[in-house]
Amino acid sequence: MSAAVAGLDTGALESRLRGELIGAGDGRYEDARAVYNGMIDKRPALIARCRDVADVIATVDFARGSGLPLAICGGGHNAGGLCSVDGGIVLDLGAMNGVRVDPNRRTAVVEGGALWADVDHACSAFGLATPAGTISTTGVGGLTLGGGVGHLTRTYGLTIDNLLAADVVLADGSFVTATEDEHADLFWALRGGGGNFGVVTAFTFRLHPVAVTMFGPILWELERAAEAMAFYREFILSAPDELNGFFAFLTVPPGPPFPEHLHLKKMCGVVWNWTGPHEQLDEVLAPVSAFATPALDGVGPVPHVALQSAFDALYPPGLQQYWRADFFNELSDEAIAKHVEWGSKLPTPLSTTHFYPVDGAAGRVATDATPWSYRDAKWAQVIVAADPDPANAELLRSWCVGYWEAVHPYSAGGAYVNFMMDEGQERVQATYGDNYGRLAAVKAVYDPNNLFSVNQNIRPA
Repeated sequence: MSAAVAGLDTGALESRLRGELIGAGDGRYEDARAVYNGMIDKRPALIARCRDVADVIATVDFARGSGLPLAICGGGHNAGGLCSVDGGIVLDLGAMNGVRVDPNRRTAVVEGGALWADVDHACSAFGLATPAGTISTTGVGGLTLGGGVGHLTRTYGLTIDNLLAADVVLADGSFVTATEDEHADLFWALRGGGGNFGVVTAFTFRLHPVAVTMFGPILWELERAAEAMAFYREFILSAPDELNGFFAFLTVPPGPPFPEHLHLKKMCGVVWNWTGPHEQLDEVLAPVSAFATPALDGVGPVPHVALQSAFDALYPPGLQQYWRADFFNELSDEAIAKHVEWGSKLPTPLSTTHFYPVDGAAGRVATDATPWSYRDAKWAQVIVAADPDPANAELLRSWCVGYWEAVHPYSAGGAYVNFMMDEGQERVQATYGDNYGRLAAVKAVYDPNNLFSVNQNIRPA
């Protein structure tokens, strides 16, 4: 497909690609430009579906010379649509999805376009895992570069705390491997600084023994939400690292494993994950049982690979979605009252809010050890407004923003970048805090002209 785009001849790029080059006149274009959030409708000029590192280098070289904006797409899950760009070039890594596990060293080398489902499948054969997210269709690259919060955060840290190396194509088209010992400044920046510094074509992760865990929800009636949150804020922070559990306001899905009398009922609860010995769970959760009789206790043994995909069917690609986020150092009674007020007004059955604990192993890493500057925070909240009907887009946005505005004054200031929409430079700087200056200095070394700017952008110093 040789074509003139913005006055540029793409034939030279096409001749260097093993993968596909797709433009607006191509029959594959509509499918190729689609991203996870159905609210995002961007029309790039070109989509380069890369098959290997050579394709990535060719696309970066072309983008640098073209003057067109460049977006990097791994899994396409970014809520703000920062994996695409109007009128620019999308470098799509989706075909680069290989995973190689070394069970003896407990490591995995994962290509930059892999999804967490690919990693979970490959590692499960050996009873191993690394901390990841909570939906397996999420891209490995985007989640990792933003930090990585999920079901194993308190036990084994963030995803970035388990990153050992990264292969990177830089803005000048060169290729480097970043580790603690080689390009250490770049390696530091990649662990939470997002896609600002290059295209990561492969990640090397540390793995941990995780096969079958005790996983599932304990739900309470919405009338008990305030006391449930007050109980949870004390209990989870004193729990063993092997216990993870995120608090949620939710509408019960209308299907198994939920009992019919709870279907489509608004409730609150905690989704637990226990990685310790199964026989110890009753003792660990005894205070939860003593707090109040739940409307549902759905905790039971689940293979790790299955719990990682437990929410996939609820949130397929194409839903209308609007997100807001914050970190919280504490959940005061006043803050809880606001959360209950807005969490009780979920506008659609798929809308929800989650409070992910980020203490435990993740909280014992120094604030300046990685760009993730909220190591002292206790929770990363995400407010998700979601629905399949585009007619509800404004309803979703209004509730989500209203909720965020009501609780933000009680927050720590910034947010987990993977939970943020495109919210402007002030929010980016608030998220990185004292680490922003060092990130900007690293950016000036590796991407002085800000080629990689379609992201939560860190401007070169």
